[in-house]
Formats: sequence, C-alpha cells, structure tokens
Amino acid sequence: MSRNNVRGPSSALSEFLRESGITPTTIAHRHRAREDAVNAANAANEAQVAGPSNAGQEDDADNDGDEEEPSPKKKKGKGKGKAPGYGSDDLDEPEDEEPVKKKRKLTKAAQQKADAAAKAKAKAKAKAKKEANDDSEPEDAYTALSKSAWTGPAAKPVVGNFEICTKCQKEFTVTKYTMAANPGPGFLCHACAKLSGTDPFKKPAAPKKRKTEKRTVVNFEVRRFPTLAALCIQMITHHINDVEALGDIGAINMDEIAKSLSKNRSLTAETAQLFYDVQNTKLTLYDVTKLTPPGFSTLGLLNPNLTSLRLDFCGRMDNTVISAWSNSLPALTRLELLGPFLVRAPMWQTFFASHPLLTGFLITQSPRFDVDCMRALGEHCTDLTELRLKEVGKLNDDFIDILKDMTKLTYLDLGDPTTSFSEQAAAELMSCIGGTLTHLDLSGHLELADAFLIDGLQPHIRVLVELLMRNVPTLTDDGLAHFFNRWTEGDVLNANETFTHLDFSRNTELGTNALTALLAHSGKTLATLNINGWKTASEESLKEIPAKARDLRLLDVGWCREMDNFIMKSVMEECSKLKEAKVWGCNRLTEHCPRKRNVNLFGIESHVQLK
Repeated sequence: MSRNNVRGPSSALSEFLRESGITPTTIAHRHRAREDAVNAANAANEAQVAGPSNAGQEDDADNDGDEEEPSPKKKKGKGKGKAPGYGSDDLDEPEDEEPVKKKRKLTKAAQQKADAAAKAKAKAKAKAKKEANDDSEPEDAYTALSKSAWTGPAAKPVVGNFEICTKCQKEFTVTKYTMAANPGPGFLCHACAKLSGTDPFKKPAAPKKRKTEKRTVVNFEVRRFPTLAALCIQMITHHINDVEALGDIGAINMDEIAKSLSKNRSLTAETAQLFYDVQNTKLTLYDVTKLTPPGFSTLGLLNPNLTSLRLDFCGRMDNTVISAWSNSLPALTRLELLGPFLVRAPMWQTFFASHPLLTGFLITQSPRFDVDCMRALGEHCTDLTELRLKEVGKLNDDFIDILKDMTKLTYLDLGDPTTSFSEQAAAELMSCIGGTLTHLDLSGHLELADAFLIDGLQPHIRVLVELLMRNVPTLTDDGLAHFFNRWTEGDVLNANETFTHLDFSRNTELGTNALTALLAHSGKTLATLNINGWKTASEESLKEIPAKARDLRLLDVGWCREMDNFIMKSVMEECSKLKEAKVWGCNRLTEHCPRKRNVNLFGIESHVQLK
C-alpha cells in the first residue's frame, strides 16, 4: 500500500505555493512530458488514469537504481521523478487535475530517529553556547521576554486611526479610551468594552505617595487620676449641645469648662449661652473662632455688667461688634483680644472715647491699629495701667511720644513689631515710665543692644520683676553679664528688685557669663527661666541652676548642648517646686534621664521614634 498520499505538517511557504499551483508533482510531470515527446499524449492519459498512488509506485520502481546519481536539485528523501536539466522557466505550465507526488516518505521509526538526532544536536549547541557565555562577563544582560512568554497587549494604535473590533468585527475610531481585548490580540470598541464589565472612562488610580517618616518625641507628662469635678466637666463638655438641660453650674468650674471646649473648638453662638449671665463681671473664652459678628454683639447684650473681657482667636470680629460694645458694655475696664484683624482705626477711636475708665487694653495681631488710635487711647484713657500692642504692624518710634505720657503703666508689652524701636527712642521711653513698670516685653526689637540695657533700662527701673527680650540678636554674653553684675556689685545707685520671670530665649550669642551673672543676681527669686538657644552655656554654669534657683517652677533649657542626665537629676532633686521642664535639642540627655513625679518633661531627643 502506497504512503504517497499521507502528508505531514507543512510550512506557510509550502502552503502558499500549493495554493498557487506550484508543487513538486506538477513540475516533475511537466518535465517527463517533454522528455517523452513521442508518447506525450499517452503518458498524460496514463498518469490521469493511474492516479497519484499508482503513478508514485511506478516512478519509485523505475528510479530505484538512480537514487545514487548526483543531481544539484535533488536531496535525500525527496521524490526522484525529476530528470536533470529542467529549468524554472516552465513553472507556469498548466498542471494536471490529479498531481503526481514523487516524494519518498521516511518510515515512522526513521523519522523519530532523525528528530531525536536533531534535538540532541540543538541541545549540545545550546549547552556549548551557555558555557561560553558563563566564561565571559556580559556587558548587558538580555532581559527581553521570549516569544512564548510574551503575554502583554499589543501597542496601542494612534488616536484617530480605524480598527476592527475583536469581538463584534465592526470598524471603530481609536480614541484615548480604547481598550485592548482580554484575551488579545486586538482592541475593543467602546460598546464591547462596556459590555465586558470594564469602564473605559474610569480614571486610573493615582500612584501612592511615599509615606514620610514622622518623628515622635516621647514626653513624660504626669496624668493624675481625674477628680470628680474633672469628670463632671468632661461630661458637660461632651453634652455641651444640650446646654439648656444642664441647669446652673458653679462659677468656679466655668473657666475649666471654657478651656475644655477650646480644645476641640466646640464653642458656638448656641453653646456660648452657658457662660452668659447678667451678673457676670468677668468673662474669659479661649477660642471664639466659630462666633460670628452677631454672636459677639449678643455677648455684650447678655453680659451688660462686664468689667473684664478676654477673647482669644476673635478673627471674625469687625466694626459692628466694637460699635455694639461701645453701648452695651459701659462698665468695661479691661479688654484683652487675640486677633481682631478686621477692626479699623476709626472704630477703635470711637470705642476709646466711649470707655474713658479703661485701665487695661491688651491686643495681639491688629494690623490696622495706627498712631491715631494710640493718640485717642492716650487722650481718653488716662488711667491706663496695662497696655499690650503685640505684633502690631504699624508700631514704630512715632508711638513713643504718646507712650511717654502714660506714667501709670505697670504692664507694657510691645513685642514683635514690624519695625524695631531705636535705642534712643526706647531709652527715652524708659526714662519716663520705667520707674513704675513691673512687666516689660521688648521681644523682637532688633536694634536694641547692650547699650540700651546699661544706659536706657538699668538707671530707670525700680520694681521690674518680669523682663522678656526674646530674639534680640544684638545682645552679647558680656553685655548681659555686665547688666546683672552692676546690680550684684552695687554699682547702681537705685537698685531694682530681683526678677521672678526672665526670658532671653533665641539669643544665640548669650552663654556662660550671662547665665552665671543672672543666677547670682536673681537666682533666689526666679520662678520662670527661659534660656532656650544658649548653646554656648557651659556645663559649670548649668550646674548653678539647681544650686541657686531652687524656687523654679518653669524651666526651658532647650538647645543648651551641655545639659546632661546628671544636671537634670540635680534640677529634679533641688527644685522642689518645679512643674515643667523643656529640654528640646539637648542631645546629651539619654533614655536614662531622671524623672520626678508631678513634673512634666518635654523634648528628650533620645526617645525620638520614626513612624
């Protein structure tokens, strides 16, 4: 039985040639027809009658002896019905309906043997190539995916081109929302993309930002067991919206409730009714951010007998509020405001004219308060004893002439202006009012230097106990030391009382000499000491703090580099009244830093945790 009609797999080129009518059988048949010119018609008829199987058998029999003949066109295992000398010019000759196949097929065993030999040869080549690559260092590793491993989608066509939908076979225009088919290859039209359950218009998820490390500094804060009163205040704060059902609350606890409410800004026009009473003479609210101008006006109407009023974070207060208070708070003698940004100069002048009995006027961050307002304050409020104009942008030397006439002042805060006082103007002011001052804050006046302390301040103060000069970088270590040493050595005729509150923080030029002289003069009476930023203070000078300032309650030694565990231990043991200590930037303090009950310790850098 012939095997010539049994065909195995063929390549794409062979398939194309066969569909075009170009096959080895037809070529051999044409060549044999030309050789047998005499019997051409009979040979053609015999080939048609015999069929491809019989023709193949006859050809095989006739050509068994010719298998070893050399021929440039023959290969082992191919059909032998071809005669030498045929050319490619006859490829377009018409072919017969029944092509004759002249190809000899290998047996199944021979084919398997040949395949095994080819695989072994390819495997040996791959192994040799791998060993050669291992011996040398490749410059760049080849990381491309193999053809079998490639599973990624095809490159997206250009927007505006036409494509055929893989699913519905309809033509569509490519847009930026066109999606690849899954499984591929190809792309889907918008309708098919939606039917597949994927929204082509959905925005891609934003890449996650790298989470920054958060530094947490462990503080040691004493938390006592809450008292019954503290629990009640906490409960009232939690149910502050039911203010009408709370009933009467003692005036003693009102201040604690106000502080508790300020922590989460729960004070509104409705909840503020808890603090209003016609009999109130003093009212303090620590956060009134949510109060509107009508709410401020209502405050004045419901508390007509107020003599002292303090409001923090009152940025929504405007001219209408001050105008209403000019009539609704006739008994007001002390006003303290934090952040009245919107009140204009003419309304301040009107308020001062309506309150000539004002003895305390303390404002912070009021950019519209100018010299005309200051003049009106000096003219109408002649009994003023407390004055704070902190962070007032228009404060300058022009205010000095008006301030010099306020000889009854005991509290003066002119800190952090936009323009500093000159040394001469500040010295003139102290010569007029320095003798009565008990509190003076000149922080942020960058033009004041050692000469002001020696010539402008020291000769004129008598009862000053609180002196604050933060961020005055022109002060020097020797200059401040000389300022205190003159009192200690008796070089000043009119000696001042010793200080209870000293704040010279953020003055990096100050150090050992200034601290030693300061403690020698006022160490016994100091209750608050802030030397934050005195990085050159020596270990010996810091050791004098617990030895000479044993009544300290608040201490800030941040960025004093020589502070260590042993000095802090002495502070904890010797300063029996200490309530709070800040040690930011003291790198010599370790996790073994001593602690004490009822003393809050803030800023130990060795306990920094990164999250």
